[in-house]
Amino acid sequence: MTPSQIKASLRTLIPIRQPVFIWGPPGVGKSQVVAQVAAELECELTDLRAVLLDPVDLRGIPTVSPDGTARWCPPAFLPVSGRGVLFLDELNAAPPLVQAACYQFILDRRVGEYELPEGWTVIAAGNREGDRAVTHRMPSALSNRFVHLDFDVDVDQWLDWAAGQGLVEEVRAFVRYRPNLLHSFDPRRDDKAFPSPRSWEFAARVLAAGPDPEVEADLLRGAVGPGAAAEFVGFSRIYRQLPDPDAVIERPDLAEIPEEPATLYALCGALARKAGADTAESIIAYASRLPAEFAVLLVRDSVRTAPCVVECPAFSHWATANSDVLF
Repeated sequence: MTPSQIKASLRTLIPIRQPVFIWGPPGVGKSQVVAQVAAELECELTDLRAVLLDPVDLRGIPTVSPDGTARWCPPAFLPVSGRGVLFLDELNAAPPLVQAACYQFILDRRVGEYELPEGWTVIAAGNREGDRAVTHRMPSALSNRFVHLDFDVDVDQWLDWAAGQGLVEEVRAFVRYRPNLLHSFDPRRDDKAFPSPRSWEFAARVLAAGPDPEVEADLLRGAVGPGAAAEFVGFSRIYRQLPDPDAVIERPDLAEIPEEPATLYALCGALARKAGADTAESIIAYASRLPAEFAVLLVRDSVRTAPCVVECPAFSHWATANSDVLF
């Protein structure tokens, strides 16, 4: 399921308090999706790393009441009121005894004398057994307590998210050019770093910080791995020698059209960032001169940046002339 489908599923399951387990490879953004949906639903989020718990942690510690009987004091990290999401991240990385302690908690919503408040929902997440992450096989008795969702990476949705977060255009342009490198994880290899949505976010932050040119490539290798970093460095050399986007917008009928696909990908991204009511006509005019796939890319990304682009007369003419490509 794509991130948007995971979100739609959670928006259905959280209000009915149905426990959910989200499966996915490392670095795809499982915990971020849970946090985003909780915020959208205006739910409190309590994030527990199950791998850090001991089997007795959920139950708490005993105390002697005035009548001489023993009662259990639940831990402070468990909610006592309101509505929210109790997120058990890395649940299947927890030792079997910790997973066993979650049986009653997840199905019956209680452990010992503690009861999860009415408005709270349990969501768990973890890596798949084949991902070479630290995992323990989930017992069938625990597995049967969840609705299971499989998380898949979607390039277009990640690009939308990255634009919303303001990640540097250089990284977004490269991911458009090499979408297979958004997430490239081989569990059979012993790579310390590999391309993933999480690690490309790291790379974007590194570039935004303006690293010393002598160490930039090493930092990128440390974030996304040597293979992806080498391709990105080659792409960046082209990207940083692009025609001036302002000059293209000023004279869209005469501006140069690069021959290299990598350069065109990068230029389309740079132009789309400048989309607005005052530049829409020029951007559409330049798109009309591009090969069809790049024209669609430029116009689509421009509309994402500035929806008002669709209101300019040039857009209607361009869409009519390119209806065979759009539909």
